[in-house]
Parts: sequence; structure tokens; C-alpha cells
Amino acid sequence: MKINNLIKNINQNILSYGCQLNSPASEQIELLGMAGFDFILFDGEHGTFTPDTLEDQTRIAEMAGLTPFAMVPNIERSTIHSFLERGILGIHGPNINTKEDAEKLSKACKYSPLGTRSLSLSRATNFGFGTSRKKFMEHTNSQTIVIALLEHKDVLEELDEITKVPGIDFYAIGPKDFAQSIGRPGEMDHPDVKDFEKKVVESVNKNGKKMAGDVYRVIKSSELFYSAAKSFIK
Repeated sequence: MKINNLIKNINQNILSYGCQLNSPASEQIELLGMAGFDFILFDGEHGTFTPDTLEDQTRIAEMAGLTPFAMVPNIERSTIHSFLERGILGIHGPNINTKEDAEKLSKACKYSPLGTRSLSLSRATNFGFGTSRKKFMEHTNSQTIVIALLEHKDVLEELDEITKVPGIDFYAIGPKDFAQSIGRPGEMDHPDVKDFEKKVVESVNKNGKKMAGDVYRVIKSSELFYSAAKSFIK
């Protein structure tokens, strides 16, 4: 059964490193694994991934020793289920604005009794072969990471309730979209945006949770390639 590198590193008090991909990039995934990265974050919200390409990219990530995570376009149960069925072990849920949203995200990512994820015979479940279904479901629940993205001014109305929801492992902030929601498009450094970030971190810590940045660092593949290219030219 699959082990989540992020969870393994957390248990050893080690910071994890990941790379975000917006489109299929098999060679990059292999090289990132060779370089010592821990996970890949497939951008299924803004990127070009389809179910079939995502499944193949997940296979490559696993062969390279990387844990596959994904940003989903929405938190509908059917959407999240489709990503998990490809073999994804970490879901990054966007636009979590209410306690209900956070609960919806959490439950969609986990099998019973923790959630409502459907059990099938896909590659995520080893096509139905191997250990007992009960043991498989318990293990997979323990290895599936759930990350809630807070990125709208409405978050402030239920902030403490959102950060108390069981099953959300980590929280992240979307400053670009938050800035738009307060009528400050493109002003990610505006004091109101910084104040929002501060309030989120305080609430998360107060409720005994962690920000995603407390346990891992992510760099976009485009940024990684561009910075290396500029460095080479210099």
C-alpha cells in the first residue's frame, strides 16, 4: 500500500519539497525525483490535465518516488473522486469560504467512517487486488492529505469555524484571489491582504492546526526552469 512522503517526513520532523506542474511533463517528473523532491502538485484547476493524462503522470510520479498531489477545480464530490481514482494522495481544495465548504472537502477525500469517498476497482485501489478492503480503506485514509485554500473575503465571517473542521490537515492562502474579492485586483501586498493572511495564520494556530507552509515548500516548474535558464545565461 502506498505511503505519502509528506506524512513520512512530518513524522520525522523533516520539511518536504514539491513542484507544481500546469501541464504533463514526464521527463521533468523523473528529474525531480532524481533531484530529491518529495511530491508533485498537479494543477488541475488552472492547468491542462485531463483524467487520462493525469493518470499517466501519476504513474510516472510514483515510479520516480514522488507522492502525487493535485489542485482540483472545485470541491464537488464527483470531481474530487475522479482525481483520487487516478492515485492522487493529496487534495488541494479551492475557494473554501465556509465551515460547510471545509466539511464538504474533507468528507469527499476520505472513505467511511471519516467521509463519503466511493470505493471502486481503479488503479487507486490496486484494481481491487491485495489487502482486504477494510484495511485498504483505513490505510488510504491515513495517507490522504487534505489542504483547504482560503482566498475570499467571505472566509472572515466563519474563519474560526473553518479552521476547526476535522479532516482538514493544512490551510493555505490565496492572496491574488483575496485581493480581487476586496476590490484590490493585483495588489497582493496591500495592507488589507496582509492583515487577512495574519488573521488566517492566527486562527489556524489557535485551533491547533498548521499552515501548508509549515510542513512543505512548493515551487512552480515554470519558475524553476526560468530561474535556472536566467542563471545559466548570466
